[in-house]
Amino acid sequence: MKESQSLTNNLLMEVDVLSNRLKNIKQSYKTTENKALKGRLFDENKNIFRRVNEIHKIALLLNKNNEKINFSNLLLEITKRTLNENKFESNLFFL
Repeated sequence: MKESQSLTNNLLMEVDVLSNRLKNIKQSYKTTENKALKGRLFDENKNIFRRVNEIHKIALLLNKNNEKINFSNLLLEITKRTLNENKFESNLFFL
């Protein structure tokens, strides 16, 4: 599969935005006492986490070629790190 650098770059930017939003959600969740807000934050986190997983799957497909340095490798690494740093669903209530 031939890699589209503009597509990969757009996905990199999207993962960056989503990663920052996940960090903000986690911080807001820790500091709020409002149960309705916590519910909305939890739902938003789940949706963002799902999108990062989708992008990670795309990165795996784009990374099929054997080049050592390319945008798809970067995308794959960033999505892996974002998913690992934000295992929010599993540890949300143990903050």
